[in-house]
Amino acid sequence: MPWSEITPMDERRRFIADVQHARDDMTTLCARYGISRKTGYKWLARYEAEGLPGLAARSHRTHTAPLATAPDAVAALLALRARHPTWGPKKLLAVLARRQPDLTGALPARSTAAALLKRAGLVTSPRRRRALGHPGKPLTPMDAPNAVWTADFKGQFRTGDGAYCFPLTVADGASRYLLACQGLRSVRTDEARPVFRRLFREYGLPERIRSDNGVPFATIALGRLSPLSVWWVRLGIRPELIEPAHPQQNGRHERMHRTLKAETTRPPAATRRAQQRAFDRFRAEYNTERPHEGLGQATPGACYVPSPRAYPARLAPLEYPAHCEVRRVSRNGGIRWHNHWVNVSHVLGEEYIAFEEIDDGLWAVHFGPLVLGRFDERRLRIDDPAGYTSRNPKRVSPISSD
Repeated sequence: MPWSEITPMDERRRFIADVQHARDDMTTLCARYGISRKTGYKWLARYEAEGLPGLAARSHRTHTAPLATAPDAVAALLALRARHPTWGPKKLLAVLARRQPDLTGALPARSTAAALLKRAGLVTSPRRRRALGHPGKPLTPMDAPNAVWTADFKGQFRTGDGAYCFPLTVADGASRYLLACQGLRSVRTDEARPVFRRLFREYGLPERIRSDNGVPFATIALGRLSPLSVWWVRLGIRPELIEPAHPQQNGRHERMHRTLKAETTRPPAATRRAQQRAFDRFRAEYNTERPHEGLGQATPGACYVPSPRAYPARLAPLEYPAHCEVRRVSRNGGIRWHNHWVNVSHVLGEEYIAFEEIDDGLWAVHFGPLVLGRFDERRLRIDDPAGYTSRNPKRVSPISSD
């Protein structure tokens, strides 16, 4: 049977009934109901004057408001806003003061005018953007070749024929070896991916690739994953993002860009093909002839060795521990969880993700070695790391198939 619910109105009726039957004195009854004698006499007086309606809760709003804005000023403000929906309270008050001098002393402050407009439904609140998660400052040391590759797009520019050129640069963090400097027509994934495929086949696979938060390296999807970084994860490469607006966290790459710009784009070549020849000459000189101060005046080519991790002919399936719940993300970006639909990300379509229970009804969501967020069974929603680490200081470690 369901629990009985007692409302304040029920309590007041019982109190009045006990008073009328004189079961106890007023002091004892008030103590039993947890109210003061003054409150008890107040409810008794209201019941004797109005009956049961007198026991209903009443508004605590004051009967008069001497500091309230005059109704004429409010009406004029709302009418002017209706005629000019894009005007803000500051403009509206200035126009009213000029057109209706008799309201000058009655016009409210700008903050009050803004509140009146919002209360009347004449202000549309801006749509709040979802806060994007970020793993924080990258801390992986660049202490060995292929431990961290760095990638970025040098700012686009026009060649002499008016065509845009987007230079994609990839370098090894430890040796400063410039692996690629390829002028592309855009920053689309289908143009960048062949460049990385060629590098992986020629130099092997790095442990990590560090980049900024722009396309094609990252998106606003769960975990900031992009189609390119999903491919990296499937290859066993961990994507590593610098913090937004912190180019110094990829300072070695940015410094190389400064030299690249000075020696190859001032002025730009006549065509993209000619510009690529300039990039190739710069890369050969930068790697084999130009001494680098950070390497003790050695050249990057003398310090770099290819990675022993070969580029695989086929992508190996992701493996997760047996205690995890594994789900395949559909093409439309979601999964089924106990007959309920849960949105994940279109970027992970046709990929397998794992759910690791960390508390009652709470699951850490993994894609390979990455922790994408936390799934709450009650809300059927996956929150990204920025959405839950502030509320739950418990850290969730990446899972491993070892």
